[in-house]
Amino acid sequence: MRRPSTHDAIVIGAGPAGTSLALLLARRGWSVAIVEKKMFPRRKVCGEYISASNLALLDRLEVGDAWRANAGPEIRRVGFFSGATCIEAPMPGAKYGPPVEGAFGRALGRDMLDHLLLQAARSAGAEIFQPFRPVAIDQDGEMQAVRIQAKDENSGDGTTVLRAQVVVAAHGSWEPGPLPSQLNKASHPSDLLGFKAHFTGASLASDLMPLLIFPGGYGGMVLADHGRMSISCCIRRDVLARLRMNHVSEPDRPRQDGHPSAAEAVFRHLMASCRGVSDALGGACLDGPWLAAGPIRPGIRACYEKDIFRVGNAAGESHPIIAEGISMALQSSWLLAAELAGASSGRAGREAAGRRYQAAWKRLFSTRVYAAAAIARTALCPGGAALMGAAVRSFPQALTLGAHMSGKTRAIPGLG
Repeated sequence: MRRPSTHDAIVIGAGPAGTSLALLLARRGWSVAIVEKKMFPRRKVCGEYISASNLALLDRLEVGDAWRANAGPEIRRVGFFSGATCIEAPMPGAKYGPPVEGAFGRALGRDMLDHLLLQAARSAGAEIFQPFRPVAIDQDGEMQAVRIQAKDENSGDGTTVLRAQVVVAAHGSWEPGPLPSQLNKASHPSDLLGFKAHFTGASLASDLMPLLIFPGGYGGMVLADHGRMSISCCIRRDVLARLRMNHVSEPDRPRQDGHPSAAEAVFRHLMASCRGVSDALGGACLDGPWLAAGPIRPGIRACYEKDIFRVGNAAGESHPIIAEGISMALQSSWLLAAELAGASSGRAGREAAGRRYQAAWKRLFSTRVYAAAAIARTALCPGGAALMGAAVRSFPQALTLGAHMSGKTRAIPGLG
């Protein structure tokens, strides 16, 4: 075991929430350690869209210029693809008035975004432990001791102990593990499983981000960086099981059990259920393998519990149907960094900061979490796709209103 290392804060997870928090704290003079189990760059199940309301925050993180140089085109239209229905409406801009440059969101692959943010955190002075996974957290007086294990099999016992008063969980919501902030729930037929892939050569309009509604699930498509089209979706576990049972594996891709892989079944279902998807991907080529993750656990969780702060999906998660996951990750870290910067030392100070952070989190995010849950329930219920299709055909502006209600135009408090 290596000699214990002491920091002001330990951040577990190097996604957008963890790295942006570490970056903000390091720029305030904090000694920060980031613990990440995967090597970068790596792809991730994610819609990859970032609302324009985050551009000021990206600039504050000093990655805005790099993000603009690499992200895909501005998304100025929101769409609805379900069955034969393909409806479009204007995307609300982050700034009111006539459309201007920078008023709309764009997409950047997580393989690029996460690497960009991690490099910025490293440059700001954060110490990176990668690939390491946390195995235990113990109280050590006023400090907390986080025991981490190297994932490199050639590193001996590979165990390191990091000590800090502030520990932040930024590991997402579906990752199992021994930490009190990690969810370990039994599986259910109604669980939502996430899938994601990149395609090249897709014919989706460059400024359009459609919502996909299909039996048993929902998803989205968007043109991201370097001509890659990102498609991501969620599907009920029981629906996916039926799809795999009902399809015979392709002759050139046999399966031992005679059934197609989960990704194959999901892709076929999407192509058969949404004309807009089949039109966009009819001549496209898969760029890398399909990725899967889950189950997704939408809901509001404790922002501070058992002496551990939480950001990103670990703090709370909306249904991905509103495409606000990265935005909520970045913004939750901004809220927490502001509270930690003014907190007094010791447990009492951390508890007070945790209460303020929890209140700020709910003010900013609770409406969009509840709205996303309501939309997802409608989409997933029997006949929901037909109901939503009829509503959108009668009132296409509902798409614009929905994008606005999801938080895409809401300013981040304190970021003037």
